[in-house]
Amino acid sequence: MRHDDRVEFEPYRGELLAFCYRMLGSFHEAEDLVQETLLRAWKARDRHDPARASVRTWLYRIATNACLTALEGRGRRPLPSGLGTPSDDPEAPLTPALDIPWLGPFPDARFDVEVRADVRLAWVAATQLLPARQRAVLVLREVLEFSAAEVAGQLGTTVSAVNSALQRARATLAGARDADGFCEPGDPEVRAVIQKYVRAFEAADVPALMRLLADDAVLEMPPVPLWYRGSRAYGLFIDRVFRMRGPGWRMRELTANGEPALAAYAPEPGGGHRLHSLQVFTVIGGRVTHNVVFTDPRVLDAFDLPHELPVDGFRRER
Repeated sequence: MRHDDRVEFEPYRGELLAFCYRMLGSFHEAEDLVQETLLRAWKARDRHDPARASVRTWLYRIATNACLTALEGRGRRPLPSGLGTPSDDPEAPLTPALDIPWLGPFPDARFDVEVRADVRLAWVAATQLLPARQRAVLVLREVLEFSAAEVAGQLGTTVSAVNSALQRARATLAGARDADGFCEPGDPEVRAVIQKYVRAFEAADVPALMRLLADDAVLEMPPVPLWYRGSRAYGLFIDRVFRMRGPGWRMRELTANGEPALAAYAPEPGGGHRLHSLQVFTVIGGRVTHNVVFTDPRVLDAFDLPHELPVDGFRRER
């Protein structure tokens, strides 16, 4: 490669970031691994042989090995619903479990990444059940559509080992709880549900919110390990939120993980609103089936959201 060929790497940054996120379950860690991947590629650029592998295949080999090294000796990143049974107490203490490495959201609007079902939270959470090498094989083969021979080269193994790992990964995911479907944020029915949810939430209208929920809707809030199942439990908890923080919230629409999302701004005593949470929704059949609420400030920072809204007005971005 010539010295000025570094620009060839940049078109792959977004898809490498999505790949590392699928592997690690953390956007911030994925960013670090992609930077490491591109630095390694830059340092080794003179050793790349385009006759043996394309730049893209070569970059994925570097990224895959960086992810596997990072995952050595580590457990999975769960959501609260992957750790135990739902709570039946809407007044339970909201104590964060900061010792758990929670699965985080992906700010897809910041990157030129195709909206796909295999970046949604439920899918990434399910793949966290897989050993790291099986996870890599699954993503490289079924998401990125590399050939078995290419994946064998990337992992330094054989085609038969790749095929065996893929078969085991498929079997594990078939037995995992992953009932959520994929909802395209731009679908008119999905957008209508989210806009009704916004109006109900901003009006603190819990009955209206509950009418938008599936009967078995799930609400969870990492890093708080509590989670709730069912429209009644969901509604009781949201009623508690309004009692604790007051009415008059403001919501801003965006996307995360290829799914509809809302940034929620809580009212401040002196006026104005402060960023409180990011809510990532699954909407199936005209009903909200799942809402994952993230409140970790570092998670929120990845979405480049304003921390405060002005006292003298609010413009919702569509």
